[in-house]
Order: sequence, then C-alpha cells, then structure tokens
Amino acid sequence: MAIAKILVVDDDPAIRNLIVRFLSHEKDYQIESAQNGRMALETFDSWNPDLVILDLNLPDVNGKTLCKEMQDRTGVFVLILTSSNDTSQKINLFGQGADDYLTKPFDLQELKCRVEALLRRFRDKVTQITSDNLVFGNLAICLDRREVKINDSAIQLTALEFDLLHCLAKHPGKVWRREQLIQAVWKYDYVGDQRVVDVHIGQIRKKIEVDSSHPSMIQTVRGVGYKFEAAADN
Repeated sequence: MAIAKILVVDDDPAIRNLIVRFLSHEKDYQIESAQNGRMALETFDSWNPDLVILDLNLPDVNGKTLCKEMQDRTGVFVLILTSSNDTSQKINLFGQGADDYLTKPFDLQELKCRVEALLRRFRDKVTQITSDNLVFGNLAICLDRREVKINDSAIQLTALEFDLLHCLAKHPGKVWRREQLIQAVWKYDYVGDQRVVDVHIGQIRKKIEVDSSHPSMIQTVRGVGYKFEAAADN
C-alpha cells in the first residue's frame, strides 16, 4: 500500500508545523504544507495529495472556494479547520464539499482519528472492484470509475456524495438511520451534528432527482432516516 500524501494548509505557522510534526510522528505519511491559497494550489497541482487539511480562513482566498476548486480537479478528500462554533456554518461546509471538519482548538488525537478515517475511505476507493457497478433505470453508478450517470450524462458528485449514494444504492429498500450511514460512510463514530447526513442527501438529490423536493430515489423515512428506491433496469 502506497504511503498516503497529506497537504496541510494553514497561515498560522504554529498550527501548521504542529500538525506536520504530529502526523509525521504518528504515521509514515508524506506531508507537504502551504501557508496560503496560492502556494496550496501550486503544491496540489504538482504533488496530487490524497488528503488536504485546510484552514477555512486563509489570507488570500476563501477556504470554501479553495476546497471546491481542489475537489473539482481530483475529487480529493478535504478536512476543514475552522475557528467558528456556529453549527449552521459547519453544516454548510458539508454542502460546500468538505468531507469533515475540526473546530480550533482541537485535540491532536481527534485529528489523528479523523485523518485515519478519511484515508481508510481513500484506500477503499482505490481497491473497489467493477462487480459492484449498479444500474437503476436511467441511473448508473460505476464504482471502478467512481462515476454517476443519468441518461448517459455524467453527474458531478464530491467524493463523499458518491460514497453516500453508493452505500444507499447498494442496499435498495434498506432503511438507514443517520448514525448507521455515518458509521458506514465516514467510517468512525462521528461526534458532531448528525444533520451532516441531511445536508449531503440534499446535495445528492439536487443532482440526481427530477424534482428534489419530491424525491423518488432517495426517500426519507420519517423518524428513522433514509432508503434508496429505484426500479432496476431490465
């Protein structure tokens, strides 16, 4: 298994260097760092990291914008660092494509757990096989390419959106509680607001449903969670 490559982006040298030193000691990761958005993009393009740990408040670019730009290029996993305790803003981060977030100041052991969880998802992404490709009517989910198509037109999903959709679609009719989806997709016991699931489901619905306000594929089960329902293509 190749050594994971992690890009740490933070304009505070104390935090940036602390993360780099800590993760370097914990695992044999390859780590690069950047102090602003311009340097981050240059390193990102030349180095192609597996995971980006990204400060939301950079001096030269909005962290949300940078997160989206990176994910549009490679579908990279992004862990956001934020100093805000505003729950609605944190939830909004997931709508912008973040895979996870930590609030400053954070515990280094929690950082370690979240990094390992995201990298487990990366390893799963690399080792997935074509036999799990799924087709439901005009919706096709190609696992080896991590590609979703509707009527043969590609639908752009973030890495986390793809994982969540595939998890649901792989078990049509199964009702999932939010905590079960978090464990299955995020791959650890997520301690934050479980509404992150609702945010991602909403984003997926906008992209694959004919009418996202009346979804036919990803259905809400009141008081429980969600299930995937779609007629199989004969």
